[in-house]
Amino acid sequence: MEKLPAQMTVVAISKPGGPEVLIPETRDLPKPGPGEILVKVAAAGVNRPDVAQRSGSYPPPPGASDLPGLEIAGEVVALGDGATKHKLGDKVMSLVAGGGYAQYCIAQDAQAMPVPEGFSMLEAGATAETLMTVWHNVFERGGLVAGETLLIHGGSSGIGTMAIQLAKAFGAKVIVTVGSQDKADACIKLGADHAINYKTEDFVERVKEITKTGAELILDMVGGDYVEKNFDAAAVDGRIVQIAVLNGPKATINAAKIMVKRLHYTGSTLRPRTNEAKAAMVANIEAKVLPLLKSGKVKPLMDSTFPLEKAAEAHKRMETSAHIGKIVLAV
Repeated sequence: MEKLPAQMTVVAISKPGGPEVLIPETRDLPKPGPGEILVKVAAAGVNRPDVAQRSGSYPPPPGASDLPGLEIAGEVVALGDGATKHKLGDKVMSLVAGGGYAQYCIAQDAQAMPVPEGFSMLEAGATAETLMTVWHNVFERGGLVAGETLLIHGGSSGIGTMAIQLAKAFGAKVIVTVGSQDKADACIKLGADHAINYKTEDFVERVKEITKTGAELILDMVGGDYVEKNFDAAAVDGRIVQIAVLNGPKATINAAKIMVKRLHYTGSTLRPRTNEAKAAMVANIEAKVLPLLKSGKVKPLMDSTFPLEKAAEAHKRMETSAHIGKIVLAV
C-alpha cells in the first residue's frame, strides 16, 4: 500500500446557508477506530440530507463527522482493530454517518459492501444510501411482496429510481409520480408500469383508476398535504412509509381514514440508526440484493458528476430538482 498522507482535502460547511457555504479546506487524515476502516474515496453520492445539513436543519448525530456526505465508494487503505470483513486494497461502497465529501473517509467495516462486478466507482458511490433506504423502507418496513402495487412519490429521484428497479425485480407493480414528461419517460424506461405527472393530473384519482382498489404500499418523501392524499390513494390494509418531508413536516389529516381503511402509517430515518441495525440491513442486502447488482439487473441511474471541489455546483443542481437519478462527486 502507498504511504498515506498526513492531510487531505475536504469540503466543509463554513456556516449554515446556501450552496456557496460549501468550502474546500485541508484537514488531518482520520484514523480508523475499532471495527472501522479508512477508505480512500473515489466517489461520494450527493443526497437531500446533505442539503438539509448544509442549510442547518439536519445536524450530524453525536460522534459523526461534521462534513457532509453519507455514501462513498473507494479503496480500503487502513484497518482499525477488529476490522476483519475487509482487507487492504478491497474496493468497497458504504453508507457513512458523515464525512463523505473528502479524499479519505471512515466507514464501519460491517456496513461496507464490495463494489459489484461491472460497476464503475462512480456508480458504486451512488449506490449505498439509496440501496439501504429502499431496502429497509420498502421491503423490511413496508413489507412489499410480489403482485402488490407500490406507489413511489419522487420517482425520478435517486431513491425513486432504485425503488423502481428493486420493486420490479421482486415482482411488484410500480406507479410513480413525477413533475415532467422526461422524468416520466425515464421511470417507464427503468420498468415503472405507470408514471403520473402530479402537475397535470390528480395522482389519487389516477391511482384509483389504475389499481381499482388503491396501492398496497406508498413510499413518500413529500409529506405536507400528500399525507392525507396518500390515505386516499392507499388500498384497504395499505401501508404508507414516510422517508422525507420536502413539502413540510406538518399535515392536517382525517384520522378516521386510518381506521376505516386499517392503514399502517410509519416512517424512518437511516442516519441515526445504530451501527448494529445498519450492519443487519447490510447483511440482508448482501444476501438478497447484491446478486441483482452483480447480474446487472439493478444499477443506479446516473444524472451528473462534479469534482469534489465543485460540491456547491452539485448542490445547486440538486436544488433545481431537475435531476433524474443520482448526482455524484468524483474525488
